[in-house]
Amino acid sequence: MKIYKTKDYKEMSRKAANILSAQVILKPDCVLGLATGSTPIGTYDQLVEWYKKGDVDFSEVRTVNLDEYRGLTRDNDQSYYYFMHEHLFDRVNIKQENTNVPDGTESDADKECERYEKLIGSMGGVDIQLLGLGHNGHIGFNEPDSIFAKATHCVNLTESTIEANKRFFASADDVPRQAYTMGIGTIMKAKKILLIVNGEAKADIVSKAFFGPVTPEVPASILQLHSDVVIVADEAALSKIPE
Repeated sequence: MKIYKTKDYKEMSRKAANILSAQVILKPDCVLGLATGSTPIGTYDQLVEWYKKGDVDFSEVRTVNLDEYRGLTRDNDQSYYYFMHEHLFDRVNIKQENTNVPDGTESDADKECERYEKLIGSMGGVDIQLLGLGHNGHIGFNEPDSIFAKATHCVNLTESTIEANKRFFASADDVPRQAYTMGIGTIMKAKKILLIVNGEAKADIVSKAFFGPVTPEVPASILQLHSDVVIVADEAALSKIPE
């Protein structure tokens, strides 16, 4: 596990974008596993800036997203499909048919999860998976549990996750209660994992996830067992890790 300490969010975003763009340059038809939420927005903005300068080409890139709210249509401005198009897909030269987000409108959970898992496998797996880190240690929508979920599945969101996400909605009542998400096993199959985290509010969970025991009660702790993990975090997020 490599940890890069950055001064602030802007530097974190630039460093993460540098790692992702290097992957694209090295393997133009690579499979990028992408994440949503507020943390990666700066990373996507930086990638767009470099694309506009001609430094990175997305024309052969394929993507798979970590998760999607169940029940939201693609035109809902809080769906992750909408988020990805707003922040990245519609701003670079990626082919829309090469982008993949779980279908939140599919009512048959087993059918959608099986489809998405097979899709990832058919692409040869993920070359580099971008992750954020939830306050309770969740990655994707894999919440604290008694076991590590293996494959893509439908999850009931915890109150803490609903609370954290309600700022994006009119009220907490509008936050979906379920989501489709890659499982821990699916994430761990990625050849490389890039986790980005910033802010003092995440300092406790960073310390617990990466310097504490591996336990499904802290889902991100499983990343300690992956052979190629890079963490890019600002000083505030790393303020409570052991020396």
